[in-house]
Amino acid sequence: MSTLIHPTAIVEHGAQIGEGVKIGAYSVIGPHVSIGEGTEIGPHVVIEGHTSIGCDNHIFQFASLGAAPQDKKYAGEPTRLEIGDRNTIREFCTFNLGTVQDGGVTRIGSDNWIMAYVHIAHDCQIGDRTILANNTTLAGHVHVGDWVFLGGFTSVHQFCKIGAHAMTAFTAAVTQDVPPYITAAGNRAGPHGINSEGLKRRGFSAESIMAIKRAYKVLYRQGLSLDEAKMQLAEMARGEPAVQLFLDFIMGSERGIIR
Repeated sequence: MSTLIHPTAIVEHGAQIGEGVKIGAYSVIGPHVSIGEGTEIGPHVVIEGHTSIGCDNHIFQFASLGAAPQDKKYAGEPTRLEIGDRNTIREFCTFNLGTVQDGGVTRIGSDNWIMAYVHIAHDCQIGDRTILANNTTLAGHVHVGDWVFLGGFTSVHQFCKIGAHAMTAFTAAVTQDVPPYITAAGNRAGPHGINSEGLKRRGFSAESIMAIKRAYKVLYRQGLSLDEAKMQLAEMARGEPAVQLFLDFIMGSERGIIR
């Protein structure tokens, strides 16, 4: 594979460019950037800061990756942005560096499909195989689990966590944690069943999906207090990993879950 850098692109001294990378016209690559093999960068892309990008990503035109956090406390510390492999990052996306107030790293995993105008703020942690639809906006310190789908114009409050296999509807405004498997909708976002179709597509057995549905009913449909629901879920989780994941997330929530 040959590396192709358009003559109008600026690749600053110190940048590490892997084999087979393509960099389009007028793109700017900073001196502390590393780009893995086979990654394609469109025209007019700016990648700066201490940013590492894995292999076989496709970054479309006008994206801005690795810029300083939109945080007044940021004072130029050498924090990082890390992006995994095989991600699609569409037009006008903005991903910021981390801050020293957190772990210092904004991290995006692998095999994610990130649509146009998505903003991922400082210290966010994005898992693998997520879909972030157009204009999704994540405030600082948001954690998004594997296989999550965020509908267009979803906005997520800082420090919120969204569990694996959850999804949000168009324009959802998330201000508390969304447990795994849940479908969240509205402003402020509330629970609207489980993401059963997504679970089927990912190979969950009918038995596991039924167990998740029962767990959902315990938490949201039986009028139990949160403590009472946790006790019942603990019984249901025995021998059922899907319910255990659901319970572990609820037990570890710091902002509180949507209810």
